[in-house]
Amino acid sequence: MSFIVAIDGPSGTGKGTVTSALAEKFNLLYLDTGAMYRCVTLYFLENNVDTQNNEAVKKALKEIKIDFKKEKDINKVFLNGKDVTKEIRMPNVNEHVSSVSHISEVRYEMAELQRKVGSMQDSILEGRDIGTNVFPNADVKIYLDASVDVRVQRRVKQNKEKGIEMTEEQVRKSIMERDESDRNAKIAPLKQAEDAIYIDTSNLTIKGEIAKLAKIIKKQKKYYNRIENGYIMTKETGYKKFRRAFLKHFWSFLYHIAFRVKVTGKENVKLGEGQIICANHLNYLDAAGIVLTNKETIRFVAKNDLYKNPILASWGHVFNIIPIKRDSSDMASIKLCLKGLKNKDKIGIFPEGTRHGLDKHVELKNGACFLAYKAKVKIVPVGIKGSFKPFSKVTFNYGKPIDVASFKLDNPDWINDATKYVMKQIVELSK
Repeated sequence: MSFIVAIDGPSGTGKGTVTSALAEKFNLLYLDTGAMYRCVTLYFLENNVDTQNNEAVKKALKEIKIDFKKEKDINKVFLNGKDVTKEIRMPNVNEHVSSVSHISEVRYEMAELQRKVGSMQDSILEGRDIGTNVFPNADVKIYLDASVDVRVQRRVKQNKEKGIEMTEEQVRKSIMERDESDRNAKIAPLKQAEDAIYIDTSNLTIKGEIAKLAKIIKKQKKYYNRIENGYIMTKETGYKKFRRAFLKHFWSFLYHIAFRVKVTGKENVKLGEGQIICANHLNYLDAAGIVLTNKETIRFVAKNDLYKNPILASWGHVFNIIPIKRDSSDMASIKLCLKGLKNKDKIGIFPEGTRHGLDKHVELKNGACFLAYKAKVKIVPVGIKGSFKPFSKVTFNYGKPIDVASFKLDNPDWINDATKYVMKQIVELSK
């Protein structure tokens, strides 16, 4: 799995310059998505492609090959083998690139290419929809912005350095029209991702921008590496296994004394098979009940604040609890879950995301279905009943495994449909 940095924002905010510098600093593949759309625009213009004809657009896209190469410390763009680094920045391309990038076939083809290339190695991408559309689960999301006046002056200076003749008035008109078009696009409009870090670059030099973004990336890269290496969990030693077995036996004994535990359908939890256990969330002790009443080790996903408490952190180490940042795309933790499922681990997830989520009318989390689809494993729904008051009865009712691949994956909203279905089964099992 690759480490992805997504930088979005309007033109003239320094995205291209800082992205190139950061790619070199952190040894990341630099994908200039804006240049990709400019290459498509140039090809369409040179070959008189009718952009209103879907078939003509699809045919043209199949004939386009885009490459990025670094020659003498200069990033160059090649279209079908020809160096077009300068040509794609000319006024005629500037005038049409926004409209071309709004064509659904073009947007889809370029986004797929970006995902394919980016997923193969650690990458940094800049554009208008990287963090919202292309890589919504990017490890780092940054949204750069600046005032129109500042962006105009930057673009004028940039054009002079590249030998491109455009008046300040032409540059201002081009930028404002591009802003209007990008922000109001029907397909993947320019907007800040909810979990993106906003940075106003109006009063920052390029050097200052690079330093600020580098600090953010360095911090997240360190966190990412910790997750990839097992986060802050201790190694799986013989002593750790002994501690887990002892604590599980001891706490299971106390759990059964505290609650009159009843378990049904446990045969649906298959031994030696990667599965995702999804249950309703009633009490902070319900996850413990699932872990303690199963022979196999079940690794629950929990908010990373758990590791701030020394006692809870100790249990987290022993039971390999996977920490995740709530209400954000914590890609590193997602990768750890996928790695665990690949190793035939059982991963526990609460689709509600919080206790009594349905009662609070929270939006269901679709992470379980996403993981099940990516790892090609099934989801076991669990309905939990009980007040969790001392000596009261608590029931864990396991349902039949659900294969999310049975949903129509060509439906763009399939993951939400699958999540609702899983939650419906959980509710039925908890009655």
